Order: sequence, then structure tokens, then C-alpha cells
Amino acid sequence: MGVPVAGDAESVLDGLDPEQREIAEHLRGPVSVLAGAGTGKTRAITHRIAYGVRSGVYAPERVLAVTFTRKAAGELQGRLRALGADGVRAQTFHGAALSQLGHFWPDVVGGTAPQILSGKVAALSQLVESNGMRLGGEALRDLAAEIEWRKTTMLSIDRYAEHVEERPLPTGVTAEQLIELHRGYAALLEERRQIDFEDVLVLLTGMLESEPRVALQVRERYRFFTVDEYQDVSPLQHALLRVWLGDRDDVCVVGDASQTIYSFAGASSSYLLRFGVEHPNARQVRLERNYRSREPIVRMANRLMRDQPGALTLSAMRGSGEEETPAPVAGAAPAQPPAAATAPTFEWFASEADEAQAVAGSIAAAIQAGTPASEIAVLYRTNAQSARFEEAIRRNGMSVRVHGAQRFFDRADVRQAVMLIRGEAKVAHDRPLFQIVSDALRAGGWSARPPEGAAQREKWEALSALLSLVDEMPPGSGIVEFSEELLARQRTQHEPTLDAVTLSAVHAAKGLEWSLVHVAGLSEGQFPIVHAVDEASIDEERRLAYVAFTRARDTLRLSGVAGGARAPRQPSRFIAEAGLA
Repeated sequence: MGVPVAGDAESVLDGLDPEQREIAEHLRGPVSVLAGAGTGKTRAITHRIAYGVRSGVYAPERVLAVTFTRKAAGELQGRLRALGADGVRAQTFHGAALSQLGHFWPDVVGGTAPQILSGKVAALSQLVESNGMRLGGEALRDLAAEIEWRKTTMLSIDRYAEHVEERPLPTGVTAEQLIELHRGYAALLEERRQIDFEDVLVLLTGMLESEPRVALQVRERYRFFTVDEYQDVSPLQHALLRVWLGDRDDVCVVGDASQTIYSFAGASSSYLLRFGVEHPNARQVRLERNYRSREPIVRMANRLMRDQPGALTLSAMRGSGEEETPAPVAGAAPAQPPAAATAPTFEWFASEADEAQAVAGSIAAAIQAGTPASEIAVLYRTNAQSARFEEAIRRNGMSVRVHGAQRFFDRADVRQAVMLIRGEAKVAHDRPLFQIVSDALRAGGWSARPPEGAAQREKWEALSALLSLVDEMPPGSGIVEFSEELLARQRTQHEPTLDAVTLSAVHAAKGLEWSLVHVAGLSEGQFPIVHAVDEASIDEERRLAYVAFTRARDTLRLSGVAGGARAPRQPSRFIAEAGLA
């Protein structure tokens, strides 16, 4: 890295609002950012890191930015690269821990680190069968989730046994059997010399606590920490962060208590809300200017979360009319053409088929009016609800992608295309980048005109999305730089935007946004879900509804289903709480 230039560093702060700028300029000591939906938190923290690097306060290789998904880490890494902060590492908790564990294991323990279990359900199925039990797929998944919860909350099996009566039991399993299955699972992993993803954090935390020389090396490597989505930190992740820091306090945490939607997996917003207790000299900054959504959507979201612990009060920076989207000061998504904005609506249908067809019709009308398919999403509480919407949308002749199904870079046609482009990078070229890439894609079956068939259209859209990434490259980039960008995106699952309507469960939609959002299935027993019976679980469902509603920039349409005569449903309580009933 060259010698930092003060003026060059100051340019990183251009376009930040006053609160974002305060975050970016406060480079040392503990910083807590309470950031509401759509307030530009990622912009604030990436500009903070870039400002620290370009002003010479941070050595880039000593910065670790931690988030919760590989996709989010990839996007963070990309933004930092664009801001001139190359060399900063952005990883998930598990990715960073796995890298450190693999590095130190041979020296501390000897040999290679244990193999990572690819998934708990298959191993648990064998264990259950060997115990003479029969459990369905849902019960096995519940059992896997319960094991994850025990580990992330840092309970030994003996401690867990003391509280097992307070925990939900998987269908067909008694409390005694559940404890034995926990013990059997631990024994099975030991016998196979395998560990699961939670064990990665457990083992690294233990290693750093018990091996001072290892802790010293890690702390020498990483000096400055940023943790995104801090409201979703579990006790285990918090313990690892504490041991990473040691007696230092150069850490910036960012989160929103109203978006805590993983309590069932051990996450707790208490670490975010009590950060000032843990770090008495912490600087706290609140981001409450919402640059994403139209004012009626923001107003409704505020109503839903009124009087909830830690809730922020958002101020809409976009009104309800056709005015232009704010300039980059917003810190939100790239500007889109203004869409016709309406107040959020709620529709009540007699059947699920009626709801799906109405949603598909609404989407068709929006596309006909000029809204790109990629700017439209249908969100629902559980993945089981996706099939009827996918069928109805396809029946209306529109492309659709199910978010969280097959990952983009795992598609065979995309893997082949990336290989072809990587091959072109090994050959000298004097042609424009767009032509080189389009020729490589043609060799893989792409054409300039979209095909008629649905299956061929899906492949065409995927390859077209790869070609669209050329437009995102810095001026003057060649095929070598583009090839490396694809490799980085493939490694972090940083997917391009497909020209298709998105279907997604709300949990998977966190961090995303669209111009038009349909939130479906807002009926009691569906959303909130039927097993949410106590106050804490209803509060979690409310936060999930808040996440769903705040994904919309311009138009939000809500719907629910009455159900049949044998199982009639009422509209979700969240409709009334949000002021739409």
C-alpha cells in the first residue's frame, strides 16, 4: 500500500449523512451503531473501514470484518475493494474460525484438523435408526436445530439436561430420549473424528483461551474488528469475539434489535443493546434516516414496532410521491427509476389458489407497467408456501427464481461458463471485454435473443446475468480482472441479479430489497406461525414481519387467506398493529 494521502482519504467521506460520517470518522475504541432498516449501515461501516485504511490509521491486513453469511461477506469485500481498501478480510464467523483452527491445529494438537460434518440430518438419521427409533424428516431437522441451539448457547449436555423440560421436543421424542440423542451424536462425531460447524467455534474459542501463544498470534494478526448484524450474535459467537479482542476494544458493532429473527437459534439482541455496559467508553450512533422505502411504508413499519424493546423510530427520506430517489448521500441501493408509489394494501382471499393467482396478476401488471422482474419479490413465512406462487407466476409467462434453492454459482451451466471465461483469461486479447465475454458465453450456448422454452430461458437468464457483470467492472478492466472478479464472487456466493421475480422465505430475504414486495400468507397460524404461542415467540414473529415489510422500496402489498370451513383463519394480528385493519 502506498503512502496515504489525506485529501484522498477525505474523499471517502463525501456523500455520507451526518450520522454516517460520525461513524466513519470515529476509528478507534468501541463503537456501537444502532441502524434501522434502510439507513445505510453497510455504507457507513465500509466507508469507516476504507477511511481508516486510506488515512493510515488501519493496516488493511489487520482489519477483520465479520458478518453472518458468505453472500454478505462477499458483498462487503466487493464494496471495500471499490473503496480502495484492498487487503481487508471480510468473513463469516465460521469462515474466520475455520481458517484459524486449520492453521493452528497441526502445531497445537498435531495432525490435520478433524473433517467438517457436511450436515447433521443424515448423521442423526443413522443414529436414530441404530437406537431403534423412527423419526420423520421434520423431527430430524428439529433435533438438529436443538443440538445447534445447545452448542451456540454454550450448554454442556449435563446442563442442557437440567433445562430440557423447558425446551420444545421434536415430534415422537421424549425428554429422556432427546438427552440420549445428544450424547449419541457427540459420541458418533468422536468415533468418526468429525466436528460440526458449531464445534469449529467451540474448539477455536477453547484453543485461544488455553493457548496464550496462539491467542497472541491471532491478536497480532487482527487489530481492528467490525461485526455486522450484531443483533444476531449468539453467546458462542460473542465468546469468540471476546477472545479475539483480548484486552483491546477496537471494535465496531452494527445492528438493529427490531431485526432479531434468529432467537430460536440462540441469537440475542442483548449484546447489542448492552454494548455500552460491556464497553463503558463506547461511542453510540443511531441511524434512523430511512433512504429505502416510501414514507407510507416507513410509517407502517414504525407502527408495527412501536414500544418494542430497542426499536428505532425511522424517518422516511423518500416521500410518497414521484420525486426522485435521493442522491448517494442515502447510502442505500443503486438508484432505480421512480415507481408509482401507493400506500401499503391488505387483501383477504378465500383460498390459497385465489391468493396465488391474484399475486401473479399483480406482478404481471407491474411488469407490463415497466417494473423489472428483478425488482419484484414475493415473501412468505415458510418455504412450503413457495410452490403455489411459483406455479401461478410461471403460468402467467413470467420468469421466477426461488431464493435459497440452488445457488447461482452451483448451476452446471454457470460453472461451465465461468470455466470458459477463465480460459479466455489465459489468452492475450485486444478486443473489448464485453465482446470477449459474450463470445465465451456463446460457446456455452448463450444467444443475444432469449429462447422460448422455460428451461432454456432459465439458462439464458443465468448466462445473461454473468454478462451483465461486465458493466459493473471499473473502466479499463480486461478479461483477467473480470475472471478474477468471477472467481471471487464464486468463492463468496456473491450472485449477480437475475431478470426474474424472486420468491423467498422472509428469513432468507433479510438484507435484500425490491421495488415491489408482496408479503403473502398473513393469517393467524401462518404468520405468526402456529407454534408461536408465548409472548417471546410472538415478538419474534413481529420482528420477522417488520423485516418483511421493510424490504419494499416503493410498493408493499400484503395478503392473507381465510382457509377452509374446517380450519378457518383470521387476518394476522400484525395487520391491525401496522394500522391496516
